[in-house]
Order: sequence, then structure tokens, then C-alpha cells
Amino acid sequence: MAAKAKARTKAKPKARSKARSGGQAVRAGAGGRPDSTRTGKGNGQPRDLLSRLAAGAVVCAEGYVFELERRGYLQAGAFVPEVLFDHPEVVEQLHMDFVHAGSDVTQALTYYVHREKLRVIGREKDLVPMNRAALRIAKSVARRTGTLFAGDICNTNIYDPADKASVREVERIYHEQVGWAVEAGVDYFVAETIGWIGEALMALEAIKKYSKVPAVVTLAMHREALTRDGLTPAQACKRLEDAGADVVGLNCHRGPATMLPMLKEIRAAVKCHVAGLPVPYRTTPEQPSFMSLTDPCCGNQRAFPVGLDPFLCTRGEIFDFGREAYGLGIRYLGVCCGAGPHHIRALAESLGRHPPASRYSVDMSRHAFFGTDQRIRKIQSDYVVKL
Repeated sequence: MAAKAKARTKAKPKARSKARSGGQAVRAGAGGRPDSTRTGKGNGQPRDLLSRLAAGAVVCAEGYVFELERRGYLQAGAFVPEVLFDHPEVVEQLHMDFVHAGSDVTQALTYYVHREKLRVIGREKDLVPMNRAALRIAKSVARRTGTLFAGDICNTNIYDPADKASVREVERIYHEQVGWAVEAGVDYFVAETIGWIGEALMALEAIKKYSKVPAVVTLAMHREALTRDGLTPAQACKRLEDAGADVVGLNCHRGPATMLPMLKEIRAAVKCHVAGLPVPYRTTPEQPSFMSLTDPCCGNQRAFPVGLDPFLCTRGEIFDFGREAYGLGIRYLGVCCGAGPHHIRALAESLGRHPPASRYSVDMSRHAFFGTDQRIRKIQSDYVVKL
């Protein structure tokens, strides 16, 4: 495709009006002019992922289930978004919050709304209406905001290459979820958080067989820097590109520090666009995935899934990830499980953008103690050394 020829472009993102301060992105001062073409609301841009990628970066908010769990609307463990039935208005608001923060994409919350996950929680009868509810909510937000409307399929947790019955069931899961999303009119598909190249290829095959829209396929690397069937991320992404994926890359499991080296290798191995959507956690070479993190303050217990708060990345760290990833030539950018709107805003701002939420980005110049504004009382600023 013509768009692929431009995928390796490494132009620097537009410089920000001010530098980061205190580990956080600083908002433009009063009267700072937003980037009128990149506010997270589309602004008349085409509903075509590849055209947008050819013109620059695309920001995609992911990780809905963790944010909904934090807000008290989703149960950790199964992580099935029953909230689609219980409180659809909450899902709609979260979509709007992410767009407000700078997401170019409204991704349908069909992650873990497949046949196998609903079987685990005893709600198989809700399979069709729950998928359609997720698609309906996302489409409504996407069309109102001018963002891209993405369909979503994911890891099935049953794929076993040695078990033909499991392979047939995976095929069924992908076929039906792709079909419902096509009926809803998605602009493109995301196949995400998949640990097997075999399963990822099945997801891609379903998208290409039953739809005519672009496919983004992102793998998830656990502690070992290999797919579960033994390929490096770069090897696996090359396989996906050769099979027809429009965008390949990584999402989830790894934080910025342990994902970036892999993204660099992937960028060198493929010609198509590359995606990078880390979790916003401080993973390390010793504990490279958020599932492997242990908390020394809690007896070195595994922190996943609800003890990860001490490992959360700052906005500044996500800002830095965005700048570095863009510099590597990564054009499809986002943050996955654990992301809040403030992370998406930091990512958008790292690209030189000023989404609506940037109006409220930090401005410490008028803080009661740390402010530099001449209107700050001296009795307060003089007391800073004692804080």
C-alpha cells in the first residue's frame, strides 16, 4: 500500500510551547493556541486509518477494563465488562473522557466479550446483545466526535495449536465477533493482547476474510521476550505483515521501559506501520511485565492486578515514551491496561498536540507555595523550604 511506503518517516513531532516541569507536561500559557487539526475530535479528517497514519501519528486509548475496575464498575479477575449492561452510560462517558484527553480512536469495548469469557462467568446467553451494546455505544461516540470507530478482538485464552477442537473454537469466536463489528460499520479492526503468533494469524485471517477494512494486530509479551510459540516480536510481526496486516506491534503486559527496545527491533524488521501501546507501569528487565511485578512493601507479593498502584508511571514518563516512540518511527501510539485519561493527554501532548483536556494541564506558576506568578503572596513562597 502507498501508506506503507511512508511508515518509516521519522520526522520529529511538533515542539511543545513549554518544556516538561516536575515530571509532568506543562500546559500552554493563557492564550496558547491549540493544534486545530489534532484535538482528539477528528476535525473533518477522513474515517480511514491508513490516511491518518500517512499524515502523522494516531493516538488510541486502550485499557478500558482497568479504568472501569478502578471506578468501581468492573470486577477484577474475569475482567468481563458487564458494565455494558449494568451502566452503559459509564462506558459512554469513559469513551468521551478518552476523546477529550486526545484519543483519535473510539475502540469498542468488546475486549473479553467473547464466547469463552462469557462462558466462564455464566453469561453465554448475553454474547450477542453485549457485543452489540459495546459496538453501538462506541459508534455513537465516534460519530459524534469524528474519531475513528475501531472493532476489537483479543486473546481467547483457549488457543492450543496441538488441539484441533480449540483451534476451531478460536475460529468461531473471531468469525462471530468480526461479523458483528462489520455489521456495526467499524472503520478498522484491532486484534490485541495475543501471545501466540498462531492465534494472531487466525485473528488477522478472520478480519481479512470477513471485512474490507484495515487490520491492526498487536502481540503481548510476557516475562519471556518471545511469543508462546517461540518467535521474537520482530519475527512475529514480520509474519503478520507478510500475511497482510496493515499495522503490527505490541500492546499490554510491558511498560514503556521494557517495550521500547522491542519496538525498535520491530520497526527495523517491517515496512508497514508499527503500533506501541504499553501498560503505564514501571516494569524492569528483572520484572519485565506487569504480571511479574512484586511489591517489596507487601512481602514481595505479586502486585497484579489490584496492587499495581505503586508502580504507576507518571504523566511525564508517558510523555517521554511518546517522544521516544515517535522518534523511532512508531506512528500508532496508545496506552493500555492501567491508563487513565491523564495518561492519554500526556501522550497526545508529547506529539505536540493540545486536546481539549490540555486546557487543564498542570500550571504550577500560580500554586500557593511553588508558584512564580507575581500575585503569589511572599509569605507563602518564602515558606517553601519548610514544606
